[in-house]
Amino acid sequence: MPHPSRSSALRRFALLAVLILLAGLVSISATTDKPAASARPYAWTDQPDGCTSIQVGRLASEDGSVMTAHTCDGNYRNWLTIVPHAKYPAGTKNKIWSGKMHTEGPADVRGMLQTGEIPQVEETYQYVNSAYPFMNEAGLAIGETTFGGRRELYNQEGMFMIEEIERIVLERCKTAREAIKLAGELVKQYGYGDSGECITIADAKEVWHCEYMGEGPLQKGGVWAAVRIPDDQVGISANIPRISEINLKDPDHYMASENVFKVAQDMGWWKPDSGEPFKWWKVYGGVRKPYSIREFYVFSTLAPSLKLTQELPELPFSVKPEKKVSVRDMFRLYREAYVGTEFDQGKNLMIPRRPQFGGRGGAPAGAVPPGAKPPAQAQQPATPPSATTGSPAPELMRSPLANPWMSGDLAQLANALKPGTVQGTRTIAINGCAYATVLQCRGWLPPAVGTLCWFTIDNPGLSARFPIFAGTTELPAGFEIDGQHRFRTDSATWTFRQANRLALVHWAQAQKMMEDTIRQFEEKGLAELPIVEKRYQELLASKTPDKEPIKPAEYLTQYTGDFARAVLNKYQELAGKFWYMLRGGI
Repeated sequence: MPHPSRSSALRRFALLAVLILLAGLVSISATTDKPAASARPYAWTDQPDGCTSIQVGRLASEDGSVMTAHTCDGNYRNWLTIVPHAKYPAGTKNKIWSGKMHTEGPADVRGMLQTGEIPQVEETYQYVNSAYPFMNEAGLAIGETTFGGRRELYNQEGMFMIEEIERIVLERCKTAREAIKLAGELVKQYGYGDSGECITIADAKEVWHCEYMGEGPLQKGGVWAAVRIPDDQVGISANIPRISEINLKDPDHYMASENVFKVAQDMGWWKPDSGEPFKWWKVYGGVRKPYSIREFYVFSTLAPSLKLTQELPELPFSVKPEKKVSVRDMFRLYREAYVGTEFDQGKNLMIPRRPQFGGRGGAPAGAVPPGAKPPAQAQQPATPPSATTGSPAPELMRSPLANPWMSGDLAQLANALKPGTVQGTRTIAINGCAYATVLQCRGWLPPAVGTLCWFTIDNPGLSARFPIFAGTTELPAGFEIDGQHRFRTDSATWTFRQANRLALVHWAQAQKMMEDTIRQFEEKGLAELPIVEKRYQELLASKTPDKEPIKPAEYLTQYTGDFARAVLNKYQELAGKFWYMLRGGI
């Protein structure tokens, strides 16, 4: 028979266990009915180093289009789908989520948490659903970068992450100004629960640079500012707050939350009577200099006569390019790894030039068969003698392993052998890119064909782009499958990634093939674009649409799909060639 005191202890323990179980059930029920935002996991990054967004005003572009762009750099999901235009009955709710950035496909809900819901509107636009949604059928386009900001402003109780703000404005808005105002209303009413974020919002007339932060732990609203890029200028955001002084008396170029000055005063970060001007980046960004190598490089490339230096305390918010910026220029900037410049990471990786082996039986490439007459060759200049030995110094060449995106291990090895050989620099194109966009809004065409995204996956310095039009309704199946969780042969990501990574093993041999591939698809896209525009408008204007072989939206969808499949087929072919090149080993 159990001892009385032990029996009593067991009963108390059992009662306690029941109470804990009941409390858990109540908690689960409450969470199910109304999810608690405080349960949302979040890893803060003080100095993010992810995305790059370049913006171009319509008078600064070669063709009159307004442009924005985005490299989604980091381990974010890179599957995407096109969400169709929809209508909803009165009383419908729109659920708001966090955790959508790392799912493996449209049906995957692992890690997602509902943070709230808002009333749904009667009708929503078709939009591209990516990690950061970026384009809708009405001609609105969005780029993004994370900048962190002051940790003190973070409030986990806020309902909205930035990607959900992007989704809602794409569902509901036609213009950049409408989107900015709606985003501000959502932040004020429901709260902002993300770290500092920049979104660059474009329509066919203008592009705006907008920065958002929380309002602090005691208030779940938010603080934000938006500045219009002048029509004849170019702006950039690259993980650092860029907005400087704001003039709210000029609403054509500046917008901000009504608390933009008060929050700074309440937190002790700015005093109106100090005589110091209010600079957003300084007040809300902390002590960081408001630019880094990417901003400096882009502005110096487009406006070299400004003679900008990296010693300046602040760069201009935007610059007027010395020649108008084409979409080709945008592609080129987003491929940039600074090769041939002072920032080139491989500039010191030089080795003595050696014969190029590649003939049959291991003979040097270009070797002359026995009995054949050697071809005439140009006279080579004499190699100057070595200062130490008196013998001719060997002619140097860049190491075949010195690719623009060499691994940290290779750089560490080079620096161990000779300190300072490789100096790490944050390039615009990186291997860690999930996907990349260059978005054009062209007001002289219907939005469905006038607004388009030049899209690619993985490193934009290695991956060819293909066009997704605002009126495209579907993408090939491989683009709906994420490539960040595991290796999958059915994912478009790994079709690009296999060729791209193999190319870097012997970059000296693969470089030309990669560059030729990118150029071929770039030429194809730009050459065929006027034909696509013309045919779409003919189908749209047809007085006998039932007799046409294809509907306008189907035509755009078919073209996008065919182009995307052609790119994927080429990268499969390249991967095969690169594997063959490695048949003798690395």
